[in-house]
Amino acid sequence: MTTPNVLILRTAGTNCDEETKFAFELAGADAELLHVNRIFENRKLLDKFQIIAIPGGFTYGDDIAAGRIFANELRYSLGDELRRFVDRGGLIIGICNGFQVLVKTGLLPGPFCENSTQKTTLTFNDSNLFEDRWVHLEAPENCSVFVDDGDELYLPVAHAEGKFVPADDAAISELIDRRQVVVRYVDPNGGEPVYPWNPNGSADSIAGICDGTGRIFGLMPHPERHCLPTQHPRWTRDGLKPEGDGLRVFRNAVKFAGPA
Repeated sequence: MTTPNVLILRTAGTNCDEETKFAFELAGADAELLHVNRIFENRKLLDKFQIIAIPGGFTYGDDIAAGRIFANELRYSLGDELRRFVDRGGLIIGICNGFQVLVKTGLLPGPFCENSTQKTTLTFNDSNLFEDRWVHLEAPENCSVFVDDGDELYLPVAHAEGKFVPADDAAISELIDRRQVVVRYVDPNGGEPVYPWNPNGSADSIAGICDGTGRIFGLMPHPERHCLPTQHPRWTRDGLKPEGDGLRVFRNAVKFAGPA
């Protein structure tokens, strides 16, 4: 029995790609780092993968807006291939800059089609600062295959444009009604967060969403940076946990994708 194949898709300005590869391998997958140009050269390469991960970073320097150029590149140069990938049951995760890319392609909140329009965005933090801190997350009832209902995660954020903003009230109500809100920021006691526990001022404290299938997931916090228990900032005081909280996200994806 073989393990799922994961494509870690990178381009100019991507970082956290090696960490994301490590996380998926730790979760039991076979992961491969490829520059997007390799996919442009041979689009059939996508056929070998069951999962695509778009890591964090500052793709193309975040010129125009965070993730915008890479999003346009994917939408207009690989749109058909990505639609086929999703239609055959593939999983996609976008982390931080990858989340910004997914909302600006229209893959999130979906559905992704030729004439889909952007319904949400990620914009400048209310603090007008680059927020680099650890946050508490809680998962409401949701349809994602990556995060279980009621799960609690402690993960780091590192972004300047992480404020989740819907196009209007109807857009956010639709996300909630369709169980597409996957993780929310909470305070250390699980209550309503204020800054810095909601580090960017996101609407409804939303830290991550999925599409209607549950197979496309984007979040601003970095699960790949808390897969090992020694990555917890207080492990020497609080003691080592069996594993880092973020590993569950990758293990759920690998389990759902199953054998290649």
